[in-house]
Amino acid sequence: MAGTIAVIGGTGNLGAAIARRLAKAGRTVIIGSRSRESAENAAADLGFGLVGRANADAAREADLIIIAVPFAAQAGTIADIAPHCAGKIVVDTTVPLVPPKVMRVQLPPEGSAAQRAQAQLGEGVTVVSAFHSVAAHKLATDEAVDCDVLVFGDDKASREQVVELAGLMGLRAFHAGALCNSAAAEALTSVLIFINKNYGPGEAGIRLTGILE
Repeated sequence: MAGTIAVIGGTGNLGAAIARRLAKAGRTVIIGSRSRESAENAAADLGFGLVGRANADAAREADLIIIAVPFAAQAGTIADIAPHCAGKIVVDTTVPLVPPKVMRVQLPPEGSAAQRAQAQLGEGVTVVSAFHSVAAHKLATDEAVDCDVLVFGDDKASREQVVELAGLMGLRAFHAGALCNSAAAEALTSVLIFINKNYGPGEAGIRLTGILE
């Protein structure tokens, strides 16, 4: 499993929650942000040995990179860190939500946000897609999260590393096939947002049944 992990967008709700859980599990984690100061402040607040860097510096120092930014910031963030991603696994958590209609599925022309990330990063980078439907506010606590994680990617060994990372975070994760399949989970997030708004309390996720583990 990869050594140092960078969480790009680690000052946001999902990024901070992922960084905290991985650091608490004993992994070496760098929080990345557009501002090094913001990243350092977030790391200090979260504890568990986390450190903060500007996004590009975090990506350069890491062996595996997790991107946790809004869809509107995805392309710009990737452009910033791309020079430091060659030969690495990049885990993209991006969901193509387009405000104000976040309850409507709006996949990009590439087919999914993950495929868009792969196209931008190029063949020398292995993109894996995961963590789309996990409620960040639940992940930010020490409580068990009643939600499964679907992991997509064209390389099975890289997917397996992300499945193992999810396990360290206390989540049950499953291989869900090729990177193009990420479109299903990305689209489902808009459906879950709709369900949460109409049924509350904002914690609906997915749970697979009938699985032989």
